Amino acid sequence: MSDGTITRMDLTEAVFREVGLSRSESSALVESVLQEISDALVRGETVKISSFGTFMVREKGERIGRNPKTGEEVPIHPRRVLSFRPSHLLKERVAAGNGA
Repeated sequence: MSDGTITRMDLTEAVFREVGLSRSESSALVESVLQEISDALVRGETVKISSFGTFMVREKGERIGRNPKTGEEVPIHPRRVLSFRPSHLLKERVAAGNGA
């Protein structure tokens, strides 16, 4: 966590410290939660975590884009994109951390 990025190992360690499960049980719990979230998103479901935020998959339609280097118009194919909308509580906590 020293470089500003939280990894699965950091989450596992936090569960180990806070909940008191063994390290292997903590790892299995973290993996299980992340897998469930991933599976739901792959199925196109919305994942809402109270006081944290909502993960959702959006369908983006086909459109015409432009290559910024050449100016040539190119088609951008339809695709699914993942988006996250933070809860107002998370927004407030982040803003308070920034001294706002």
